Amino acid sequence: MPVNVMPESSRRPARDRGSGSILAVAIVAAMLGLVAMSTPLYAVISAKQRVASAADASALAGASVALGIVPGIPCAAAASLATANGAELARCEVDGAVVTVRLSAPIVGFSVPATATAGPASADRN
Repeated sequence: MPVNVMPESSRRPARDRGSGSILAVAIVAAMLGLVAMSTPLYAVISAKQRVASAADASALAGASVALGIVPGIPCAAAASLATANGAELARCEVDGAVVTVRLSAPIVGFSVPATATAGPASADRN
């Protein structure tokens, strides 16, 4: 008489063989789908930081011109720096020595905007 080493509850029916492989493939497919869906989101978040930095630099360049530190036209200096950073100047306002710029840059089908203001600390800001 053969001796049964495995308990009856641990035996698997033949129809369950290979089900672990299908589960592993499903998990890998779900993870790949999640990565594919989140990649554009992270690209937009990264672009937002890049455009915000470009807006800060453009506003500072415009304020430097408005204060007379650098010769030129404030909005032209801001536009030049925005273009050098891969963004487009959408709006530029000069109020005395205070310069406010709004930049935008296209990324993954979205227009990512950023606004920055620069000027002397003692300037009257309404």
